[in-house]
Amino acid sequence: MTQFKRPEFVITWGDHQLVLGKKTLIMGIVNVTPDSFSDGGDFYNTDAAVAQGLKLAADGADILDIGGESTRPFADAVETDDEIARVVPVVEKLAAKVKVPISIDTSKADVARAALEAGASIVNDIGALRLDPELSKVAAQHDVPVILMHMLGTPRTMQKAPVYDDVIGEIQAFLADAVDKAVKAGIDRAKIIVDPGIGFGKTITHNLRLFQHIEDFFDLDLPVLIGSSRKAFIRNILKAELGYEVDAKSAEVETGTQATVASAIFNGAHIVRVHNVKNTFITAKLMDAFLAGKFDS
Repeated sequence: MTQFKRPEFVITWGDHQLVLGKKTLIMGIVNVTPDSFSDGGDFYNTDAAVAQGLKLAADGADILDIGGESTRPFADAVETDDEIARVVPVVEKLAAKVKVPISIDTSKADVARAALEAGASIVNDIGALRLDPELSKVAAQHDVPVILMHMLGTPRTMQKAPVYDDVIGEIQAFLADAVDKAVKAGIDRAKIIVDPGIGFGKTITHNLRLFQHIEDFFDLDLPVLIGSSRKAFIRNILKAELGYEVDAKSAEVETGTQATVASAIFNGAHIVRVHNVKNTFITAKLMDAFLAGKFDS
């Protein structure tokens, strides 16, 4: 079997550059939240969140993704001021200590603006700029990369019996439309990354089909990010096989996460978004070597 060649992209802005495609890039997650499904409360304290960000950078993260609002299924919304109070101190302290770009994981314009002014340099929006019409303006004004993700509905509604006639085609069309709207709002197309949204309004089967068809999103001529770390579909597959519930932070789920990372890389992902960067660094290095058929030290 001949493996496709992952397309290559270079995103340059400010003091940062992302070279995508030659190797898999790793986005490390720092949830400054009390209720995230996988690590809620672990890094809710500013100092703990900063320490985690520094650890992830040291472990090999190419991007740090800071979020102050849980996007787990059925999660309640967080007030803008509360979200800003959670993330801005973390962004400020990390920006002074790390060289890798910091992403702000938010759908709110005011949160993004505050984080960008504090030192963040990427906007990662699960709502693909449709939940707050002002967010596209903020991203365009700051001329930073933007990650546009597909989600069916909102976190509070997305897992209520999601249905598609053509899951791949519909998500492709959604992302193509989101990209067009972003460009019309003044965002540089060369700075857009797309995310099919594993676990956001998808059944287990939908998620598995997305892994099989990452290559189809190359038609958008943009880098592809896959975020599967500790997602419910991993836990549900394991529960069915093992016969008991598995905790999101368990060794079983981490092993399952690394299996999804390997699948994402094999099928063409440019960036993988994960909680455990140290383990993912090993998986990515080996998968990149397998795909290249060589290793240049």
